[in-house]
This record gives sequence, structure tokens and C-alpha cells, in this order.
Amino acid sequence: MKGALRVSGGGERWRLVGDSSAPDLELCNNYLAYLADRNYSPASVRAYAFDLLHFTRWLHTEGLRFEAVDTDALLRYLAACRTTRRSGQHDNVIPLASGRALGFAPSTINRRLAAISGLFSFLEMRDPSAKSPVPRSPAARRSAVGERSGLLAHLGRPKARSKLSLREPRRLPRGLDRTETAALLASFRSERDRAIAGLMLFSGLRSAEVLGLEVTNVDVGRGWVRVVGKGDKERSVPLDPEVASLIQSYLLAERPETTSKALFVVAKGPHRGQPLTPAGLRRVFRYHRERAGVPAGHPHALRHTFGTALAEAGVDLLVMQALMGHDHVDSSAAYVHLAPIHLRASYDAARARQRSQQP
Repeated sequence: MKGALRVSGGGERWRLVGDSSAPDLELCNNYLAYLADRNYSPASVRAYAFDLLHFTRWLHTEGLRFEAVDTDALLRYLAACRTTRRSGQHDNVIPLASGRALGFAPSTINRRLAAISGLFSFLEMRDPSAKSPVPRSPAARRSAVGERSGLLAHLGRPKARSKLSLREPRRLPRGLDRTETAALLASFRSERDRAIAGLMLFSGLRSAEVLGLEVTNVDVGRGWVRVVGKGDKERSVPLDPEVASLIQSYLLAERPETTSKALFVVAKGPHRGQPLTPAGLRRVFRYHRERAGVPAGHPHALRHTFGTALAEAGVDLLVMQALMGHDHVDSSAAYVHLAPIHLRASYDAARARQRSQQP
């Protein structure tokens, strides 16, 4: 519908435009700009923009404005997210992955509630007289990620958490097996796409980290790459010799002449020479996973494959944490559960010790 509320923009600057209350749109767009100014990743800003779009559209159907939102309205929105029938959902068909016939996934709902909570916290910051309708639970027992380490970790105070959240099933990250990996890699034709896949598979880089690389971040001769990860945290990661060779070939023969500092740029078309965007990267992988017949061949699956390989090789968890850029070692420990070879070896060693101690 012409003029309907929608998300517009690109990069870090996403905004809501269309038919809605001007003050509500201004609040949402100021909040999204605030997230961008705080160096939130473009993917996070984009996700929050669509979360706020969904919430704003629901408010429109309820005849509500942001200033009239209370806890009861948020509870009704939570119920709507859990019971709305989406395309392809049926009452008598319950997917095994979600266990629910209707509604959005708990992770999606929780992210939307986090976006809404952040929006009202932003409003409170700007207007001390405004009160957030998001209910808070008592202080959490576990400390926040940033408070678990460091010299002053013992001074960290537990933070309050929102009562508006759903329990999420704990799922282990899924990597690709050797057959899937070989098929996906064989599908890539350009040096650029092979280098991108290699950085994810053999160095464990995230999509945003790959797209954020500049030419000067890669030391082909010494075999290192400087990565800017989440929260602008830098780390140095070893570069696989084959991937280094691909990058060198790409820089010498395939990368278009451009003034862009980005390592990976668009190879052809009207945007030739401009930095490769997240949408462009998704398009590349969408085409190749269909071409290779590997439905699970998403960019993050290659990173999970890297983590699983480290765990199977028995790499120390602290080393895994440093290589993958995890905030906490718990995130690295999840890959140990994915490594059947590592688990089997530990299990067999434990059983052997038990047998040796038996009379």
C-alpha cells in the first residue's frame, strides 16, 4: 500500500518512514541513530529497525501511540507475537524445531522485546519524567558478560532483567560436514568469494568482520589478519596460506580499481568498486548454497565449522576464545559439545581409567 509504514535506509542508517504518528516515528528514528552512533553493527541496527516496525504496525492496529503504551499493552503484544499465524503455519502441523504451530520463534520475540525495552530506556534518558512500561525483575544472579573478567570483576553488580522474555531452547551451533563443506566451496568461482568463504572457514570470521576488513588489515606475507569484531574489539587471527594466496590473487588480478579502502568490493554492475554490503553477501551465499545443494550453507555455518574443528583438535578453550573473538569462554565451550571425536576420545580415556582402577 502506498505510503505504508516501512523500513528505509542502508548501512548503519536505517529509519522508519510512512503512515504513522510523526512523534512516534521521530522517537524510533532517533533511537536507531543513537544505536548507530554507539557503533552497533549495521546488522543489529537493521534488525532493531524491523523489530520496531513490527511493534509500530501492531500499535497502529490497536489504535495506540507510544505515549499510551503500558505494561498491559506490552503483554498483549507478547501474546500476539506468540499466537499470530504466519505464512505456511497450520494448527495441526507442529514443527519439531520450534514445538509450536503458531507464532514467532522465542528468539525473535525476545529480540523484539529487547528493541522495545531499549527504545523506552532511550526515552527515559532523554526525558527523566517519562517512565518505561517494561517491567523489571529483581537483579539477576549472574553478572553481565562484561563484568565476569578483569581486575574489578569482583565489584560488578548484578543487573536487573526484564520480565518480558520467553524461555529459549538452548541450541548448539551447527557446522557443515565434510561433504557439505566440499560441495559449497566447489561452487564458488571467483577469487573474492573463495577468499570470503576461506576467512570464515579457516579463520572463523563473522560476516560483519569479513565485510569490515580493509586492504591494510591483511598481512599476506606474515599470514595475519587484523579483525574488528563486536563492540569494536580488535584481534589478530592467523591467515591460512591457501586463503592468503586467494586474497593476493584477488588483489592483483580481480579487484576493480577503486578508491574504497574495503578489502572486498562489488566486482561488476552499477555498484562496481563499492564495498560489498551485507545484502550482497547474503545474495552470494543464497545463490551458491542452492547451486551446491547445501541448504545449511550460510556464512555463519562456516564459522561454526571452524569452531567445531578446533574443538575436535583439542584446542584449549582460551585459545578458541581468542581466535573466535568470544566475549566469554562459555561461548567457546559450546563447540566442545559439537565435537564427537573430541568427546569420544575423552569418554574412552575416562572409561580406561575406570577399568584400570577396578580390582
